[in-house]
Amino acid sequence: MKLVFAVAFALFALSALDRVDSSAYDKIVTHSRIRARDQGPNVCALQQVEGTKKKYFSTCRNWYHGKICGKKAVVMYECCPGYTKLEGTRGCPAVAPIDHVYGTLGLVGTTTTQKYSETAKLREEIEGPGSYTMFAPSNDAWELLNPVKRSSLVNNVNLELYNALHYHMTDSRLLTKDLKDGMMIPSMYLDLDFFINHYPNGVVTVNCARIIHANQVATNGVVHVIDRVIKAVGRTIQDIVENDSELSSLSSIAMDAGLLEKLSERGHFTLFAPTNRAFDKLDREVLRRLKGNKDALRALLNFHLLDSMLCAEAIMVGASYETLEGHNIEIGCDGESLTVNGVKMVLKKDIVATNGVVHLIDEVLIPDSAKQVMELVGPSQAMFADMISELGLSAQMRSNVEYTLLAPFNTVFTQEVLSMEQDELMIMLQNHILKSKVVLSQLYDGQRLETLGGKTLRVFLYRTAVCIENSCLVRGSKEGINGALHLMRTFIKPAVKNMFQILKSSGRFKIFLSLMEAAGLTDILRQEGSYTLFAPTDDAFVGLSQQDIATLKSDADALKTFLLYHFSKGIFIGGGLETGVTNLLSSLQGNYLKVLLVSSKSFLTHAENTLHYRSHTMCVTAMKIVYISAPLRQSLFCYSSPISRNRSSVTARGN
Repeated sequence: MKLVFAVAFALFALSALDRVDSSAYDKIVTHSRIRARDQGPNVCALQQVEGTKKKYFSTCRNWYHGKICGKKAVVMYECCPGYTKLEGTRGCPAVAPIDHVYGTLGLVGTTTTQKYSETAKLREEIEGPGSYTMFAPSNDAWELLNPVKRSSLVNNVNLELYNALHYHMTDSRLLTKDLKDGMMIPSMYLDLDFFINHYPNGVVTVNCARIIHANQVATNGVVHVIDRVIKAVGRTIQDIVENDSELSSLSSIAMDAGLLEKLSERGHFTLFAPTNRAFDKLDREVLRRLKGNKDALRALLNFHLLDSMLCAEAIMVGASYETLEGHNIEIGCDGESLTVNGVKMVLKKDIVATNGVVHLIDEVLIPDSAKQVMELVGPSQAMFADMISELGLSAQMRSNVEYTLLAPFNTVFTQEVLSMEQDELMIMLQNHILKSKVVLSQLYDGQRLETLGGKTLRVFLYRTAVCIENSCLVRGSKEGINGALHLMRTFIKPAVKNMFQILKSSGRFKIFLSLMEAAGLTDILRQEGSYTLFAPTDDAFVGLSQQDIATLKSDADALKTFLLYHFSKGIFIGGGLETGVTNLLSSLQGNYLKVLLVSSKSFLTHAENTLHYRSHTMCVTAMKIVYISAPLRQSLFCYSSPISRNRSSVTARGN
């Protein structure tokens, strides 16, 4: 009775401490208890990958999808750590017996490790006084060990087997809550470290071996069952790269990039190491160009490095990881295979080093930052790239010259565009190539950009958009070794006329122009400036008689107030206005214009204050916005009649 009480008290005390400072593993075990609560007390729900023996305490994502590494996972129930079944009862109502470490090895089913402990004369030590943590390989783990290596251990029990088992131990009790990510724990074999990783998904590894049954408390320590036999680690990642004959090309690249020694630095790195065959698959010209540019080589190597130790067993689903190059790669799994960016390319995984882990891959990962700008163009801009090539513009974009592509999508290359005269098309495309490298973070409002076509393009910066002339950037800008690529919604159409010329030539704004002339405001339409004009067409004045217009012209101050309300300070194009909210624009009259972008083809404007002139009320409300083209220095919006919601665009320039 006293023994049962002592056992119960010990487990209660340890679990209480565990709750005070719980870990990702402990939290996920708690969730598994909740999932299994209808199975009885102290039952945990796990998922077993169909067709394998691999079982996991699963994350919510894996649980609800019913898959691990893309494979179906079957739900099963087991007693939670520290508990056991009683015949004739539901669940696991009994506290598991507590014994010394040697006895616990038998209780948790690691009978091979228990047998080898006795063979190697380790039994007396792990039965006696002390406080130990033993990472005990499961029976299956011993079966996975190379037969030659296993035979060598068993045939040299007094040295190799004893030392191997000591390398699985440390001389203090460490529960999962004590196993912090990135810990290096001295083993009982020559104080050589083993390496702990504790991942957010609850997976805990030691030298990349996964703990499959944790926290099996013993009177003189604790046993954690692991899924493979671990071996002492003494080499750095640099040592592995330099001494593996399959990695000689990578070693040479790292040397040329000046990064070979970085691979020996202290840390917790992951290297996805391309084999020689992977480099052999690269285009010879691409490889030559990379080797001729140290910055490109550094970017290339850093794109294969993570600043964290990512063991294969920690990956249960695809996730994005930032590389030392600065951009992300997606690491996932497909059954037993690891994937990089969705491709099965990992040949050998979990080569553990003193400063991280190496996975061998059969492809070279080339980041955008190591590519020529034309190599950044994706399938959705393929027509732009094809036209540049067909018109001979590629020759102007040499590898040693920096430039920026403003690449429109394939959908804007209509039949009308494709039937343009070659000279016109050439000029249009030249105006989508900047003479310098300008990355997204360097763009600012009012900036001027020079094109190969000799035009100067202006940049407009809004809260949620960056636009160049009439076209706004789409998410997905990229930076290459010699330039940048920006994705554009449509073709850029630089303006050639000012506001006055556009309104005059249209013939639809005679009344508005006469009012501007009467108010002495015509110069605004001609001068340099940054305005947006909501220009009423003649149809907008249908309700007014000639006498009404004459009356309006008779009061110059009132007329100016009315007209200036149609001008907003600054240039606002459709893509720069936010959808579904009211955009407040300051008018030259002083009050706000309230503009609502209803859809990509629809504006509604609403005046903050209705403008009164004697017996007439003129409201700017629910008007049709006709946005005829694209703004350069000034934007021009035209409205006709109430309630309509179509738009087109026009561009204007200053003199």
